Amino acid sequence: MPRAGVEGEQPADGDIAWILAGRAWIRDRLEPVEIAIDNRGWIHSVGKVRTGAPHHDVGDAVILPAATDLHVHFREPGGLDAAENIATGSVAAALGGVTLAGDMPNNLPPIADPEALADKARRVGGRSAVDLLLYASASLDHPLERLASRAGGFKIYLSPTTGIDAVPNVAGTAELLQRLSDLDLPVSVHAEDPAAFAHGLDAQNPADWNRRRPPEAELRAIDRLLSPPPRLRLHVAHVTTQESVRRLHLAGVSFEATPHHLLLSDRSGPDARFKVNPPLRPEEERRELWAAFVRGEIPCLASDHAPHSADAKGLPFDRAPSGVPGVETMLPLLLARVRARELGLGTLLAAACDRPARWLGQPLGRIAPGHRANLVVVDFRNHRPLSSRTLRTACGWTPFEGWEAVFPREHYRDGRRIVEDGEYVGTPGGGVVRPEYVPVAKRSPR
Repeated sequence: MPRAGVEGEQPADGDIAWILAGRAWIRDRLEPVEIAIDNRGWIHSVGKVRTGAPHHDVGDAVILPAATDLHVHFREPGGLDAAENIATGSVAAALGGVTLAGDMPNNLPPIADPEALADKARRVGGRSAVDLLLYASASLDHPLERLASRAGGFKIYLSPTTGIDAVPNVAGTAELLQRLSDLDLPVSVHAEDPAAFAHGLDAQNPADWNRRRPPEAELRAIDRLLSPPPRLRLHVAHVTTQESVRRLHLAGVSFEATPHHLLLSDRSGPDARFKVNPPLRPEEERRELWAAFVRGEIPCLASDHAPHSADAKGLPFDRAPSGVPGVETMLPLLLARVRARELGLGTLLAAACDRPARWLGQPLGRIAPGHRANLVVVDFRNHRPLSSRTLRTACGWTPFEGWEAVFPREHYRDGRRIVEDGEYVGTPGGGVVRPEYVPVAKRSPR
């Protein structure tokens, strides 16, 4: 009989189908273990497994939980010039070690009613390589209660951004948050106050864009969110400053940072490939944000994967859209920082795997019985510079060209291999998921 190798954790239901063996991240350290995976694709037990089931030993590589990306834009449905879709974006996610992605609602048309949400859900079946959680757009004009019966979460835009042209009714924010608190779904907020934008500034480069949408706009929007209704499952997207981190941390509100805000500054490039909302910040601010992440003060990592074609990004800066691709490179870029001893592995896994999964109410992100066997195998010896020629995201470029990355060698979804030797070998078996349980800390999954 198999036995659990982690104290206090009991084997899950189901017969053991096979065993994944090697060094795995268990109890905040790497340990040599055997992970028994049952015939449903869930982790049965972790430890020394005494059974004749087939073994797969990963050798000197490391077994880690696959990542959950809270924030992507797969652009479907979208216009004819959409630079991504569910099929292409989800394969990119799988290759980057992401097993679940939260897809945002600023589509064309927006996901603002149950019919649009149902249409988007139909597009997932038989086409997505990973699971998707679908956000619905939240405003006082939308049928929130009807949307809540099918959505995985809600997104609030407090300022204009890609696909969101109208300035929201700021005066109704408190009422909107109160209504959403009764629906018990995660709520993500794009927090910028357009009243603080320098609307008369002619932006010609990322540094100008930072002055056009300054940190003060982010801080003013965040200040309106620091005392949410007690039951609200509130999360602030893509924070960019250490002061934002400090205020949200003290208030116990969940939030995320992106790799581009952690690693790039407003001087990293001169053109619209580095134009994002909220903007890239000056190098000193970026360094402070990175230091906060290294200290574990930022609870979640998310890519804000927002691809546009190279042609669109080649337009004059003021006409080019905001956003960069990132779901394929989020985990590999940060694994390279672990390899360089600039970041602790436990800190990365908590922010990219454990907390995001718990925030979305999913049994993912940990190597433990009772969790889905969504796992990646990483060989830290195999690192390479990023090249747009080898990335699978359909937009065909990256702002991290030439940066070192460590990609997963293998990726398992429900115990079935979907990436082997860095190549996608799976079938589109992903589906639409919704929160299954309330996280331990409803307001901040630390």
